[in-house]
Amino acid sequence: MPGGTSFYCSQAIRHFDDIDYKLVTALAEPEMKVVHDLRDKGVKVKAIPSRFSVYFENIYGENQNNRIQRVLAKADPFAIEHIDGLDSKIFLLGALLADDFPVELVKYLSKKALVAIDCQGYLREVRNESVFAIDWNDKKEVLRYVHFLKVNEEEMEIITGLSNIKKGAQQLYDWGVKEVLVTLGSLGSVIYDGKSFYRIPAYVPSEVVDATGCGDTYLTGYLYQRAKSVDIQSAGEFAAAMATIKIEVSGPFKGLKEDVIERINTAVQRLPEI
Repeated sequence: MPGGTSFYCSQAIRHFDDIDYKLVTALAEPEMKVVHDLRDKGVKVKAIPSRFSVYFENIYGENQNNRIQRVLAKADPFAIEHIDGLDSKIFLLGALLADDFPVELVKYLSKKALVAIDCQGYLREVRNESVFAIDWNDKKEVLRYVHFLKVNEEEMEIITGLSNIKKGAQQLYDWGVKEVLVTLGSLGSVIYDGKSFYRIPAYVPSEVVDATGCGDTYLTGYLYQRAKSVDIQSAGEFAAAMATIKIEVSGPFKGLKEDVIERINTAVQRLPEI
């Protein structure tokens, strides 16, 4: 099935009619049906031709917080000419692999708008189709241009060498990130802006069906709210509730804003310990 930040973000944000959004993606001709489907649903898409589309295999065990991945094909990396001429309040770079976005492109975009990154793709190295966790080689160079960074606790420790949530978030902030989002799976999340640590609850789902894309959905909800000048705590809660609604179904987020608000007001909450 289609996946990745481009797919899960687009499918989620299209349910909100009070935001202007455009997807820029690179894929091969055989997968263009995905683009046509998104356009049919009202999503604006700029599709860049690529020799291949990124092809992941995700294998989950009983614990949906963990997975094994293989990469069976890679797309061509993005370049400044692919983005030139686009204006936005926020650019979200949904890297699937470490070489998707060169440093020069991140620097270029940071001069035009706020840059958001989900770091997971930067920590993936492919060896004979298997995916291995690696450190982010250009992290200090890239992070100085990043306003929003999402990491989970394992990714944070790989990047910073620190397992303590507060210390790890502070290190990422010191490297230049303005808002550090640390997701803790079913335990909630923590957001740090250099002044305060915001404890964002996890909203307990009625059942766990499909965890793929939950991180993308969380980040989509957070950026959607922050683009509308919603405060950090409220944006984080909105993001967490969106992720909970998504995990209850197979495929992308299918709810409405009213569903997210209802979940915030009614669901059992689990606050993270930091």
